[in-house]
Amino acid sequence: MKQITIVDQDRPGLLSDISELLGAAGVNIESIEAESVDATAVITLIVDKYDEALRALTVSPFNAISEDAMVVRVPDKPGELALLMKRFKDANISLRSLVILKHDAGHAFVALSTNNTLESQNLVRDILVG
Repeated sequence: MKQITIVDQDRPGLLSDISELLGAAGVNIESIEAESVDATAVITLIVDKYDEALRALTVSPFNAISEDAMVVRVPDKPGELALLMKRFKDANISLRSLVILKHDAGHAFVALSTNNTLESQNLVRDILVG
């Protein structure tokens, strides 16, 4: 799975502009996470039409970065995210991003990306989706 991260100057209307651009390109946003640190906004997107989204963003003023993400399925109960994070800590793998996508039938689906995708996939092979 691919995700898109946009790093831009934080300003009123930024999410409106991004969502309008993607909507006009026929792209549905499946997951979005936005965070502001000082004057910088970091927006992480998972979309239904990745290539179309990237094309639309490429010709826009937005600084979009593409990265691989993997989706894992964990029990939806206290402490399970901590157990997942401990796997990465013990393997000395840093995460670049993590987004909880949805909760369904007692499980949570989590998208995450790291600097070492192959090693990370092997680390979570037992709970990897897809």
